[in-house]
Amino acid sequence: MNLSILLFWPLALAFLSATIGRRIAAWLAVVGALIPLGFAVGLIIGFDNGRDGLQFVTDDAWIKPLGIRYKLGLDGLNLWLIGLTTLLFAAASIWMLLRPVARPRLFAFHLALAETAVLGAFLAQDLALFVLFFDLMLVPFYFLVGQWGTGSREQVLAATYKLIIYTLVGSLLMLAGAVATAVLSADGGTLSFALSDLAKADLGESTQRWIFVTFALAFLIKMPLFPFHAWMPDTYSTMPLPALAIFSGVLSKVAAYGFLRIVLPLFPAAAQDYQTLILVLALCSIVYGSAQAFTQTNARLVLGYSSVAQLGFIVLGIFAFDPEGRGGQGAVLQMVNHGLVVAPLFFIVALLAERAGGSDDIRDMGGLAFRAPVLASLFLIAALATLAMPGSANFAGEFLILLGLFQTKLAMAVIAFTGVAMASVYMLRFYIRTMHNRRPEGTASRELTLGDAAVIVPLVLCILAFALYPQGALKDSEPAVKAAIQEVVR
Repeated sequence: MNLSILLFWPLALAFLSATIGRRIAAWLAVVGALIPLGFAVGLIIGFDNGRDGLQFVTDDAWIKPLGIRYKLGLDGLNLWLIGLTTLLFAAASIWMLLRPVARPRLFAFHLALAETAVLGAFLAQDLALFVLFFDLMLVPFYFLVGQWGTGSREQVLAATYKLIIYTLVGSLLMLAGAVATAVLSADGGTLSFALSDLAKADLGESTQRWIFVTFALAFLIKMPLFPFHAWMPDTYSTMPLPALAIFSGVLSKVAAYGFLRIVLPLFPAAAQDYQTLILVLALCSIVYGSAQAFTQTNARLVLGYSSVAQLGFIVLGIFAFDPEGRGGQGAVLQMVNHGLVVAPLFFIVALLAERAGGSDDIRDMGGLAFRAPVLASLFLIAALATLAMPGSANFAGEFLILLGLFQTKLAMAVIAFTGVAMASVYMLRFYIRTMHNRRPEGTASRELTLGDAAVIVPLVLCILAFALYPQGALKDSEPAVKAAIQEVVR
């Protein structure tokens, strides 16, 4: 299968939709998202987890004088993340079709550009290509916040500026680190940005340390992790909800994936040196994010700070460095789990806000559990998955992360357990306040429509399917995760 088709199909359909009528543009956006979803399902079915290395590789020279190649490939690290990306973009496109937005052709174009950028970052096997797509992700979301953001003009402008300044600083640092990595790895020889070539280079420990910092800062800001999260509250409060479901569900995973794909294989000595610092930041993110989540009254921010905590767990798994790779496998599983869970929750928040007269405040919501039992049931499934209820795939992911951390950093694993308990507090509080509280005056109590169900039900079914059989993702990711971890623990 040619991965270029998967990569550029959404963008091609978006360019086509920009030249035709508004009514057809939304339909083309759905087609542009559903075809990559089918393609990704085919890749998952056809993937051979018994083979080592990349599969479905596309490798061509792009900019020869700079040693930059157009190299794409799949392995256990990115296979299920590709599936997650195409699924969430398809859901957002269907939501946009059923709930038209202003300037739909332009909105669809930015969504498609974002999908191509995210897929490119996951598929890229050349460092320069990864940096290109990593930076490209920023462009469509800059316009999605700036032109379709909710709230006052001052709030939208503040959110846009913070998003750009924070993430652009991280991207520029990573660009400098990528150039330094290629130049120093060449050591006067042939310049190459291919990850396979860079992994063979023998960079000194001091060199690895300062280059590690450039990549780590870029990834920690993009996730975000504490204390690099200052841009998050404003952005989550103003971004249109279909875009926010994608942003929280997949863009943060590109940063976590970058640690496994780039940082650990290329800078193993520096990863060992900075392990404790990164783990402390991850623990702080778990505790801080959880504490903020159960003190917030804005539904968007409850999920936003919950994501900060969940990403802390993912980083714990990546940097556990247990020889069996359980922590890393749990991290990959949890990346997919979090995306599957947080996206339907944001769509549900949109429905709750509609019934509360447009308010995102959970104090303005309530009384839906008996009047909208289907909506309440879907919400409950996603909420229980978020708090890692035994039997859910999130439980398997967090269990593997903590098991891997127990083997290497026992005290930190004990502290991380507090995050599991705190998650139950803020998610149950969120659910009870919005579903079971007395219905405030001026709010509506109605069931979700068939159109709403067409978006949310498939996502919840994916949560249940993953809970019943997480082994597929674990088997596919095991060889690649172990290979990345072994570079550090050997």
